[in-house]
Amino acid sequence: MARALPRSSILTTEAMQQRGMNISARRACRTARPCARRFVGVRAQAATGSPVPKTSIMVVGGTGTLGRQIVRKALDEGYDVRVLVRPRQNPADFLREWGATVVQGDLTDVTSIPASLVGVHTIIDCATARPEEPTKKIDWEGKVALIQCAQAMNIQKYVFFSIYNCDKYPAVPLMNLKTCTEKYLQASGLNHTIFRLTGFHQAVIGNYAVPILEDKQVWGTNDDTRTAYIDTQDVARCTLAALRTSKADNKTLTLSGPKAWSTKEIIEMCEDLADSNAQVTTVPAGVLKAARAVLKSCQWAKDAADRLAFAEVLSGSDAWIAPMEDTYKLLDIEPSSVTGLEEYLKEYFTRIMKKLKEVGASTDRTNFYV
Repeated sequence: MARALPRSSILTTEAMQQRGMNISARRACRTARPCARRFVGVRAQAATGSPVPKTSIMVVGGTGTLGRQIVRKALDEGYDVRVLVRPRQNPADFLREWGATVVQGDLTDVTSIPASLVGVHTIIDCATARPEEPTKKIDWEGKVALIQCAQAMNIQKYVFFSIYNCDKYPAVPLMNLKTCTEKYLQASGLNHTIFRLTGFHQAVIGNYAVPILEDKQVWGTNDDTRTAYIDTQDVARCTLAALRTSKADNKTLTLSGPKAWSTKEIIEMCEDLADSNAQVTTVPAGVLKAARAVLKSCQWAKDAADRLAFAEVLSGSDAWIAPMEDTYKLLDIEPSSVTGLEEYLKEYFTRIMKKLKEVGASTDRTNFYV
């Protein structure tokens, strides 16, 4: 059972600054607690009846690249899936068509969260701020509020998605927020599993494969950083596997692909598969760091500067890959069933080239979307 955070865990302003936490976190905590308490009576009433089934889950961020794969996989495995979706102009009808229950809520509106958690056993939190949104508002204040409400509503399991090696880059705002959220969740007393992710195959499609097919400019860097990308469908499989075993309880697990690739290698592979030459513009990592330094001085450009902070990661020339043998064993995942990036891209380009032939187009046709 989750325990309430002791008063000593509410950090002083100085301590929060030392740990990279903004003072607004305390405000988020104060807001979440009274809001969640309004529903303690509902929780107590529910406790006197039938226990919440383990198959009742809520996915936060269920319309995103990873979230939708988790929703689909959970439905396929017979889970009763609820998806928290913010009020939006374009409703998430595809989730309803799949069989999920869509409830309206917003991490930036604490009052909308507790009611959505009634009758939920497990929260799977894969939400993150969109490029146009303030990162801290979603990825710190919103997560603090969600964790506080999960405590008050007696949620039995909380799955959180973080970033590989996030604790090694405190100067990168999003990675620092992920580290702070990890620590906050670990201190909450909630039964949890944290997955640290390297990168998704799907991002490679949008950043490199599609621009090359459309004969558009491809942006690259001159760094030697290598990333072991992983398919979001494999992440979804691992997530559901973590719900089936107590061995994943209160663990932090890294999910990595089988091989790490540099940007140059990915572009060359996409060129070969598309039988086309890419228009590559290389931006030195040093230029990105300089641009961030300029934008940091402008209040209106702070969010853009925060995103450019990933230049700090690029300049390290690290390999974003982790040994997976123990994780696969713990989750009972067969290593050979995990899709590598090369296999994924070959399948993608085979399907695309077939479509191009069917419509009589060439690989240099622009504005070809799939």
